[in-house]
Amino acid sequence: MQKLMIKEPILLKLFRNDRGGKIVFSILFAAVAIVSICNLFIPESSIFHISTFTVTILGKYLAFALLALSLDLLWGYLGVLSLGHGAFFALGGYAFAMYLMRQIGERGVYGDPILPDFMVFMNYQELPWFWYGFDNPIFAFLMVMIVPALLAFVFGYFAFKSKVTGVYLSIITQALTYALSLAFFRNDMGFGGNNGLTDFKDALGFDLQSGGTRVALLVLSFASLLIGYMICKAIINSKLGRIVISIRDSESRVGFFGYRVVHYKLFIFVVSAILAGVAGALYVPQVGIINPNVFSPLFSIELVIWVAIGGRGTLYGAIVGAFAVNFASTYFTSALPEVWLYALGGLFVLVTLFLPRGVVGVFTKMKLPAIKQLRFLGVKK
Repeated sequence: MQKLMIKEPILLKLFRNDRGGKIVFSILFAAVAIVSICNLFIPESSIFHISTFTVTILGKYLAFALLALSLDLLWGYLGVLSLGHGAFFALGGYAFAMYLMRQIGERGVYGDPILPDFMVFMNYQELPWFWYGFDNPIFAFLMVMIVPALLAFVFGYFAFKSKVTGVYLSIITQALTYALSLAFFRNDMGFGGNNGLTDFKDALGFDLQSGGTRVALLVLSFASLLIGYMICKAIINSKLGRIVISIRDSESRVGFFGYRVVHYKLFIFVVSAILAGVAGALYVPQVGIINPNVFSPLFSIELVIWVAIGGRGTLYGAIVGAFAVNFASTYFTSALPEVWLYALGGLFVLVTLFLPRGVVGVFTKMKLPAIKQLRFLGVKK
């Protein structure tokens, strides 16, 4: 009798031999479940009730974790250090914020059904052309992915084609996000100037201030992080991923064997930008505001610190780093605001010198999923 073959679920397949990923997502799943249940079903008078503020904070951390994951894919596996990755995060956030602004309609301060309040205040006579379509949630979500992807494609094509690498590429990415920051600070750009976009009312007809909507955004953030992790794992575990890691280790040798290095680098750069854009779209409705400060080079540098502290080149390490640093930031900026930035800088230096594999390297001896030189190409080590 022929044995029945049971196909392994793709989720279990991707988490096979990924003990760290299983532990991290098991903890996150338990945290999301407990926080959601304690917020929705336990009365506020109970000691076990968890506030909506805590739900929002956890959801914001999950969005930041997805952003850190996107950078780890680019930096940890391709070896491209972007000091301007916050630009893609901000663009995705602005794209979704434009949809949220269009939903306000007559409920705004000035009661204009078409123009957002800041446009009425600045004497706009009509809606700018680039705001058209953002009253449709599907169009807005597509823009959340397309706009960062388009910027990454154009920027990456010229940068990689020109063989700009190393610190020079990092500086250029930082210049890119700084230029966007200056542009979005201008009032005549049509994005709210230095005040940004805020005062959101609802999304898809659901009140953004209600506890149920906040919990739904929390669950959506966790699901998006899980899907993003699965996409990254699928890429890294494929032949494409092995080639990408080889480019990180020896770009010239990969090119010598006939691979179009620019195409592989461009693909990873675009995928990373899309994940960052989705993270920005998740961040905006939970925090309730987005302004040009998100474009600041400082934010992108902090993002690099998250990944470095957590553990570059592990994926789940980036998630750990994002949670650890942001939790510490939330606590110490209120308890010891004058020493937090010094502590963060010192922690980054210590990790760089003594823990090159980050915090997760302390708890596990799991090696980075790298190839042994170019053995898969037939070259012996």
